[in-house]
Amino acid sequence: MNEVGATVAQTRVLDARDVVKSYGARKALDHIDIAIAGGEFVALLGPNGAGKTTLFQLLTGLFVPDHGSIVIDGVDIRRNAVPALAGIGVVFQQPTLDLDLSVEENLLFHANLHGISGAEAERRITQELDRLKLADRRHDRTRALSGGQRRRVELARALVHRPRLLLMDEPTVGLDPASRRDLLSYVLELRQQRRMAILWATHLVDEAERADRVIVLHEGHVLTTGSPAELVSRTGAGDLHDAFVSMTRTDEE
Repeated sequence: MNEVGATVAQTRVLDARDVVKSYGARKALDHIDIAIAGGEFVALLGPNGAGKTTLFQLLTGLFVPDHGSIVIDGVDIRRNAVPALAGIGVVFQQPTLDLDLSVEENLLFHANLHGISGAEAERRITQELDRLKLADRRHDRTRALSGGQRRRVELARALVHRPRLLLMDEPTVGLDPASRRDLLSYVLELRQQRRMAILWATHLVDEAERADRVIVLHEGHVLTTGSPAELVSRTGAGDLHDAFVSMTRTDEE
């Protein structure tokens, strides 16, 4: 086992094993294994329809797998969902803020769901908004914010309860290049500052290039996993983009 593999085995924050999910005759996920350690940034790279969103639905308890187990920070989500889900922060692909509430009201609502209220909730909200450079928009209605600012509010919301695992499902969809870059850079800082386990789902190769490890998901299967450099080396490609294309090309193409 290499050094990264040994670290994951010792400090797994996410451990999903032999996970299967089908919709009728179609297997959206076919016996996949994913493990992520604290402080590790993993990119889940796959084309549209690969199964990334289905996996996130299982990891966040929206659906249950047909087979396999999902353990978050040592807690099996199927056997003890509440403490398992308390260890997750998530930014979904589709926006989920209440646009008629202020930034602060959105965050307070989330904090209260996690049993955080009063002065402690205010302290945490202030801290997250300061770090994300949103303190001056605290009392603004969320609908008045730009797309990039709304994404940062969603990230602040995901962090208020101090999760061990951060899930980002295609979080840069619809953002301009500068906002995409800023969001990714901030999440990479979290990896260092808070030793969080981060799973970033994307179909954009340039986002995966900055990951510690890349998991290539295609048609419900994990094709391979490794550092960006390892994936390039295995395929003999010139860069990660070409490696990804070669691995996910279908006969019809």
